[in-house]
Amino acid sequence: MKRFLAIVALFISTLSVSAQVLIGGETQTIDYGNPKTYMIGGVVISGTKYLDENVLISISGLTVGDSLEIPSEKTSEAIKNLWKQGLFSDIQIYVTRVQGQTIFLELRLTERPRLSTFKFNNVSKSDADKIREKIKLERDKVVTENVKAATKTAVVDYYIEKGYLNATATIQEIRDSTTANRVILIIDVQKKNRIKIHKINFEGNYYLTSSTLKGTMKETKESKWYKIFSSSKFLEDKFQEDKASIIAKYTDKGYRDAKIISDSVYRYNDDEVDLTIKIDEGHQYFFRNITWVGNIKYSSHVLDSILAIKKGDIYEQSALDERLFMNQNGHDISSLYMDDGYLFFSVTPVEVNVENDSIDLEMRIYEGKQARINKVTVVGNIKTNDRVIMREIRTKPGQLFSRADIIRTQRELAQLGYFDQEKLGVNPKPNPVDGTVDIEYTVEEKPSDQLELSGGYGANQLVGTLGLSFNNFSARNMFKKGAWTPLPSGDGQRLSLRAQTNGKYYQSYNASFTEPWLGGKKPNSLSVSVFHSVQSNGVSFGEGNRQAIYITGMSVGLGKRLKKPDDFFTNYNEVNYQYYTLDNYVGTFLFNNGHSTNLSFTEAISRNSIDAPIYPRTGSTLTFSLKFTLPYSLFNNVNYATASIAERYKYIEYHKWKFSSSWFTKLAGNLVLNTKIQYGFLGLYNRAVGPAPFERFYVGGDGLSGYALDGREIIALRGYTNNSVTPRNAAGAQVNDTIFDKYTLELRYPLSLNPSATIYLLAFAEGGNSWLTFKDFNPFSSKRSAGGGVRIFLPVFGLLGLDWGYGFDEIPNDPNANEGQFHFTIGQQF
Repeated sequence: MKRFLAIVALFISTLSVSAQVLIGGETQTIDYGNPKTYMIGGVVISGTKYLDENVLISISGLTVGDSLEIPSEKTSEAIKNLWKQGLFSDIQIYVTRVQGQTIFLELRLTERPRLSTFKFNNVSKSDADKIREKIKLERDKVVTENVKAATKTAVVDYYIEKGYLNATATIQEIRDSTTANRVILIIDVQKKNRIKIHKINFEGNYYLTSSTLKGTMKETKESKWYKIFSSSKFLEDKFQEDKASIIAKYTDKGYRDAKIISDSVYRYNDDEVDLTIKIDEGHQYFFRNITWVGNIKYSSHVLDSILAIKKGDIYEQSALDERLFMNQNGHDISSLYMDDGYLFFSVTPVEVNVENDSIDLEMRIYEGKQARINKVTVVGNIKTNDRVIMREIRTKPGQLFSRADIIRTQRELAQLGYFDQEKLGVNPKPNPVDGTVDIEYTVEEKPSDQLELSGGYGANQLVGTLGLSFNNFSARNMFKKGAWTPLPSGDGQRLSLRAQTNGKYYQSYNASFTEPWLGGKKPNSLSVSVFHSVQSNGVSFGEGNRQAIYITGMSVGLGKRLKKPDDFFTNYNEVNYQYYTLDNYVGTFLFNNGHSTNLSFTEAISRNSIDAPIYPRTGSTLTFSLKFTLPYSLFNNVNYATASIAERYKYIEYHKWKFSSSWFTKLAGNLVLNTKIQYGFLGLYNRAVGPAPFERFYVGGDGLSGYALDGREIIALRGYTNNSVTPRNAAGAQVNDTIFDKYTLELRYPLSLNPSATIYLLAFAEGGNSWLTFKDFNPFSSKRSAGGGVRIFLPVFGLLGLDWGYGFDEIPNDPNANEGQFHFTIGQQF
């Protein structure tokens, strides 16, 4: 009998590629008008390389031993089942053999190509790296239409999230000529222009103005030329968050039923969109009756006074939460209990009645029992010794738990300057069974040592400075071989070495050491410093025409942390000795040859409550100091009317009073206002001697001293040239003043609070002046200026600054002094 092959074509309308069933046999002719049933005797797979054949047979639904009617829908279903996997570009079913009532089948499959690699066109490297994480394309992945569609969507969505609403992507599939059945995908992106917001319109808002609502939207902003620090790009997810912020704002003002009825986004032009938000404000609600339940420790009257909400007050949710749980100053109900050991305390405000526009609240309190501290540990310190940290911690084992002590501890640890302020953490681990709590503080070390490299200008010379400050030094480990990594450290001591020179004309050397906890038991500090400087005309030592001044000095200071009025106060006492030797010196001094002694004593009271040393947001500093010498002229029997200049100033005498205060106020977010005032006065004991030529005030400029041999104090005043505010006489000689004042307002905003590079911008307005005598003193006669600048804190170099200021007032005999000035600063000069 003649061999033949009968072919039945099945068209499946839902498939993009047609499939066929081919049935062949040697002796039987299959009559499609008369279907016949067979038993499946075997099924084999051909054409696959990477897939499990048994799994494919199972997916097809064609099982050995099952009956199969030919023709029937069962073969069509087998093709559909395999096609749904998205793994094949062609599927055929062959009847390879028929034996009686048994039929043998072959599934001939053509696999879809697999991914060899993929590339981007018109995409930056940083964007490409981020997109790769989203699309998750991997080598050997089967390339299907779904895979390409999902990849395209992910790429476009990435750019839409960045504000490129018109972004498009196309994917080109290219055969890989190096490997069979492999393809390369070329992802071409056209991100086009970023879409910005032209205008935001509000409808239905009566209580809150449109400007207030716009200010509430933190991420959705109108495009304005002056908004250089805020983004105006339209992001759908951020827009949804900002709509929720609008409702939260209304809720906070008592409009608990406020809702957004509709919002629309429509094009203003190709690059901008307009937004319209329609609001239903609803009714405003008010507090009515507030009652307390469960309070035993404190009376309802005490709790009412702290809550400070009266009947008829607007129902402000934020005010309620703040006074119950999280007042910045610690004046809330939760702090009242937790500062007294009630760690397990909770309070739940329950609305027991809502009538018209009034709400009655019942404050349900669970006081629990007082918790005592069991263990206190510190983790994360790899350089600083545990004892240095533990001595600053206010929470001690056995004490009652206190949230205020934890907050104060975090402040003290930040003030050390050894740890990243933003990553200081605390992890209380309460044990309700025995009423104890373990407290774990987490810290992350940051570099604290500093290198000073600077240049200054003084006496018509450029002066270079090299300084090294080791702020976490360990003197006791200096003789331990393994401690030099590269220096012994970890004990919280400070060692500073500094040298200044302009070559052979001037050299100065300074070394200081501070032990902040003398004896290790109390925060009593010891500071010791020594210095030596030489200024000459450059002629070698021993030659007859050499002119020089030599200054040698040392100081010893003791500091003590006080307990009253509070323990933010410290008392500092210092003895300072300076010995001057003049050898044919012609310069700023009143005599050329001789010796002069400056033995002074300093008494200072200061208070420091700022929350961080580099970028404080809250707190204040206050310092009042008196520096004085003995009144030698009252008992040394020198006739100052006839005494020579050298004899008159053999022993320098004066008393110097200074006061400074600085307040930090957090305005919004990290925007901080710094307000400062400073005063100084240099007095005399004996009119016959006159004011001392030493320790005078010089106002104006950047505050960098360069070098000064007469102990002068440089007071920075931006917008003016250095020392220019201190007046000059008609001959151009500077009149050294004995009184000064200074007032400063400064707005600060951080760009980065990373400890490796803290950066913030500032804008300032300040004024100051100096006078020779009290009769000339006028605190309202200030040389005014304004400007802006930037500060960068680098752990190695410390705080660096660049400011530009403009002085509004002219300086007599110095017409160019108040023109716009750039000022470079090192450290906290202003």
